[in-house]
Amino acid sequence: MLVVGISQCYTFQVESSLGFIGKTDMEHSEIAPMMGRLWSPLAAVTSHWQGKDNVQMAVAIAAASIVPDRPRVVVQLYKTNLSHAMVLSAGAFALNFLRPEQLDLIGDFGLVSGRDEDKLDGVGKTTGKFGSPLLTDCFGYMDCRVINAMDAGDMTCFLADVIDGQTLSEGEPLWWRDARRKLPSEWLERWENKQSAEIATSRSTMDQISHIPWQ
Repeated sequence: MLVVGISQCYTFQVESSLGFIGKTDMEHSEIAPMMGRLWSPLAAVTSHWQGKDNVQMAVAIAAASIVPDRPRVVVQLYKTNLSHAMVLSAGAFALNFLRPEQLDLIGDFGLVSGRDEDKLDGVGKTTGKFGSPLLTDCFGYMDCRVINAMDAGDMTCFLADVIDGQTLSEGEPLWWRDARRKLPSEWLERWENKQSAEIATSRSTMDQISHIPWQ
């Protein structure tokens, strides 16, 4: 899911070991300039489960290790996406970062559902060590194995070891802030509509957090 800057006011219920403290109202606009810079480059998250491949777009990815020879990443996947169920079942995924000129893949991978069509049909790819598709034409890829997960109510934060990877291009990968300036207005409108629906779903589920450890 991509955040596209819908202004809103958040109300936080603050709690501590002493119990309920109170509510704090905060305007989203006050932190939006910081929050908007926390997203990663655009990545196509690929997965494989029971003979089926899938892909979705994501920007919520972070490095999770400072040890050079033990690379790890964290990726957030929303539970409404088919990819969430596939990664949860397979325990693996791949991150395929896009080049700046690959704007068309945002529409191909992010504006349709894998429940309705094979989004990787005709796309050049190989197979990773745990079955995840690896795009042969992208900025670079990381093949990942899930080692832990944290439930966040509306999404799951997957922690994974990077077991293989390669940088395939020079320069910089594609960032959402840059892509937004170049995408057709029709696509941006579809993103906004999609985002509004997902925010409504998140409001009703993000507090339903399970604290059961990963497998």
